[in-house]
Amino acid sequence: MTTLITGANRGIGQALMELYNEAGEDVIGTHRAADAGQMFELDVTDPASHAALAARLGDTALDLLICNAGVYVDKGQSLTDGYPADMWERTFAANVTGVFLTIQNLLPHLLRGKAGKIAIISSQMASDTHAPGGSYIYRASKAAALNLGRNLATDLAPKGIAVGIYHPGWVRTDMGGTSADISMDESATGLATRFAELSPETTGCFLTWDGSEHPY
Repeated sequence: MTTLITGANRGIGQALMELYNEAGEDVIGTHRAADAGQMFELDVTDPASHAALAARLGDTALDLLICNAGVYVDKGQSLTDGYPADMWERTFAANVTGVFLTIQNLLPHLLRGKAGKIAIISSQMASDTHAPGGSYIYRASKAAALNLGRNLATDLAPKGIAVGIYHPGWVRTDMGGTSADISMDESATGLATRFAELSPETTGCFLTWDGSEHPY
């Protein structure tokens, strides 16, 4: 099985990359820097970068695409004078458009694969049942990514490709902070199990890292 992980140079993406490598799986990571070993260059906000990656992969067949790359830049912003328009643009470019462009450009490679799975890393902050306020841009972008994944699941089902959307947990990363609940390894192990379970019967699911169904 061949897996491609976007944003694999740090955080959960890096932990997943290490996990698959240790298991002896064929895994490709992406980062915004130049190609280096198993890491290929990809700026998810740049259409030309997506086209270049697809060309770089050639006839490679992908069995699992993990859309992990994303940003959270509005933490601590003030409702009265924060959340500038360019912050909305930057976040949606990475967290929503970037996910769509990744899937769109790598779809031919997924169709060549045997498993045909797409995992979108969203967040519990995508859920309209989890609304404690604040972080409006990040919450809106992750809600959009959830909606995108659900609709892609419908359209890709006839092609034999399953799509799952996942909350990775509150993880001790640069984004999650040091007081978060679980380690990157715990999150990655749980997520990898969820990805293995993903099937045409469960396409469109929104699950937490530990397998619990997450309310929409």
